[in-house]
Amino acid sequence: MLVIENLNYTSRATILFQRFSVIFTDILFVYAVRECCRCVNGKRAAKDVLEKPTFILAVLLLWNFGLLIVDHIHFQYNGFLFGLMLLSVARLCQKRYLEGALLFAVLLHFKHIYIYVAPAYGIYLLRSYCFTANNADGSLKWRSFSMLHVTLLGLIVCLVSALSLGPFIVLGQLPQVISRLFPFKRGLCHAYWAPNFWALYNAMDKALTIFGLKCNFLDPTKIPKASMTGGLVQEFQHTVLPGVTPLATLICTFISILPSVFCLWFKPQGPRGFLQCLVLCALSSFMFGWHVHEKAILLAILPLSLLSVQRAKDAGIYLLLTTIGHFSLFPLLFTPPELPIKILLMLLFTVYSFSSLNSLFRRERPLLNWLETIYLIQLVPLEIFCEIIFPLTPWKRHFPFVPLLLTSVYCALGVTYAWLKLYVSVLTERISVRQKAE
Repeated sequence: MLVIENLNYTSRATILFQRFSVIFTDILFVYAVRECCRCVNGKRAAKDVLEKPTFILAVLLLWNFGLLIVDHIHFQYNGFLFGLMLLSVARLCQKRYLEGALLFAVLLHFKHIYIYVAPAYGIYLLRSYCFTANNADGSLKWRSFSMLHVTLLGLIVCLVSALSLGPFIVLGQLPQVISRLFPFKRGLCHAYWAPNFWALYNAMDKALTIFGLKCNFLDPTKIPKASMTGGLVQEFQHTVLPGVTPLATLICTFISILPSVFCLWFKPQGPRGFLQCLVLCALSSFMFGWHVHEKAILLAILPLSLLSVQRAKDAGIYLLLTTIGHFSLFPLLFTPPELPIKILLMLLFTVYSFSSLNSLFRRERPLLNWLETIYLIQLVPLEIFCEIIFPLTPWKRHFPFVPLLLTSVYCALGVTYAWLKLYVSVLTERISVRQKAE
């Protein structure tokens, strides 16, 4: 299995190892969910255990549809990694800051994609741990800065980094590691476009190209055929719109994250403010990052689950984002036998999410407005067209990428809307002096 030249290798022993190792490492995820449930605000009392926020949160995390298919069908170890992240979040909520920092440092060296949410951790630890006191109005007391706390955090980061990267430095392999961590030659988008801003950008470029050819504004001989929709992982150039470089995506990501970081610093709300910033950092990186994979949406969905059981506003955004994000994972399971499996699993999880959260916030306004409801309902005819109607048409031979394009672009509209709605909610939220002081 580990021989590089041994392509298409398969054996029963390999399959058993993969499946049981995923199941075994999920123990950490289960423990992390338990710790997160202990951090949930318990103000909403419920006679029935099925309507308690802690129970609903446990189900939303343990039976998350996206995590289930990515780990146990598509096969990866995301449950173990998300377990580390959720456990670090729980430790920060419990004010066990050093443990939370240690767990996140370990997580970052397991998979570098979590560097996108590092600003939320860094600012929160600086605001809540390195500065030990606030003024009466909630503003920061600058004289409370603790050099000891900063030193302890620095030692944790340095120790984990030394244990992780030390052997590669000694063997002179660090440049090789860095080149594999940031493979910029793979192109702006994955073979299946993640539903983000660049999917809309690519679709706009494709539409302008078709329009330009129809109106004879473009020379057909100078346009590469299916450069973006060939299903290949490679670099490509846009035809009409300006090309996008890795630096451009980095700048866009940095700018989109900044407002959430400023809110975390100037509008402190404790653990809830940290979670909001964490979700916005994850979503912003998903929206504007380089070569984003569709499963990266789980980086925002899972921590958003903790907010969804505490406020109706966050619950509505969660229902919108999780339905769209999970639907966008459908192309990962593309064989006919997997079609009923993925539909039924998502249907079960989605029905429970809507029913449980609507029951939890029954006294408050509807969680989704009519426009959001209509948008989500349109996912049904979209799936019918992509899975049943389109394969029967002659278009399948000439335009095989159309179902993926439609899924990506339609879901990108919803993810963008949810990102903007969450940002507006965080930026316009008023924090009282008492809340700041607390």
